[in-house]
Amino acid sequence: MAWNEPGNKGNKDPWGNKGGNDKGPPDLDEVFRNLSKRFGGKGGNSASGQPFNSSLLIVIAVIALIIWGLSGLYTVKEAERGVLLRFGQHIGEVSSGLHWKATFIDEVYTVDVETFRSIPASGSMLTSDENVVKVELVVQYSVSDAYSYLFSAVEANESLREATDSALRYVIGHNRMDDILTTGRDAIRRDTWKELERIIEPYKLGLQIRDVNFLPARPPEEVKDAFDDAISAQEDEQRFIREAEAYAREIEPKARGQVERMAQQANAYKEREVLEAQGKVARFEKLLPEYNAAPGVTRNRLYLDAMQAVMSDTNKVLIDAKNNGNLMYLPLDKLMDASKSSRQIAEPEAERHINSVSSTGVNTPITSMSSDGRLSREERIRQGRN
Repeated sequence: MAWNEPGNKGNKDPWGNKGGNDKGPPDLDEVFRNLSKRFGGKGGNSASGQPFNSSLLIVIAVIALIIWGLSGLYTVKEAERGVLLRFGQHIGEVSSGLHWKATFIDEVYTVDVETFRSIPASGSMLTSDENVVKVELVVQYSVSDAYSYLFSAVEANESLREATDSALRYVIGHNRMDDILTTGRDAIRRDTWKELERIIEPYKLGLQIRDVNFLPARPPEEVKDAFDDAISAQEDEQRFIREAEAYAREIEPKARGQVERMAQQANAYKEREVLEAQGKVARFEKLLPEYNAAPGVTRNRLYLDAMQAVMSDTNKVLIDAKNNGNLMYLPLDKLMDASKSSRQIAEPEAERHINSVSSTGVNTPITSMSSDGRLSREERIRQGRN
């Protein structure tokens, strides 16, 4: 029942107006005085008539202080760094572990600084030779400065994405399509990395580029078949080059060995000719005293030896038909060839030399002897006739 409805006994006004007379709300000073009486000084009485204890306020204040202190405890993970702000001003960074901050005074923002993050970039881009190529790039980065990462830019990740796209388009625009699709991929990767670091350096984003992965580029679909053929031809070229290099590595040692063998043979031939020449010189030096002692005999002997050496290699037979009445044909040429071949197999060709003249001054027959000191067959026959 409302306080002003009929039948309400006493007509109690909630504003303190007795008798139902509406005199407006009570005075504010009176309200504050009433509150002061309730929670005022020591020994005061409450509304219920019980005395009020002032130590209750102290207990409440202590509890509030404990709650405030506990609310300031926080933990920073191992891979994170905390940025500490006091009344909005940066005062330092917080390492991993358990820390405390003043609630409502200090603020801490944690940032993961060890995890590698990635940003992709792709699109159809124009090359320096006015061709269109589809490229894809993935940038891996991490946070190096937590404060700069949070407060140097509105969104550091988005800024890095835009810088990556700009750097990639710049590098692609300064390279030819053949290099982008084939052999120049590594150079484009390095150039994009350098250009990206140059772009983000003035912005101080607090980011560090860890790696740049340049994925295989693709030509437009309309000319893809032709470019596939060109790439296959370049791969065949590289394969042929490797095969040629392998063949060269195989042939070169053989050629060097052959050259060394020929050089050794040449040196051996040189030494042999020198020794033979020295032997001939020594032989003629020994022959000189004999020639001085008997020039005619020595000259005739040399002539006979020379003719014997010449005529021994011919198959012609000379016969004195004037003194022999009967002429019997014998296959002397076949017999001479057979004897010559058997002589070559049995023993090496003997070296002829002229014996020295006796010291008594008597001219003795000059005979040719073999290397082992034995007389030749013709000399033995001639001596038997004599």
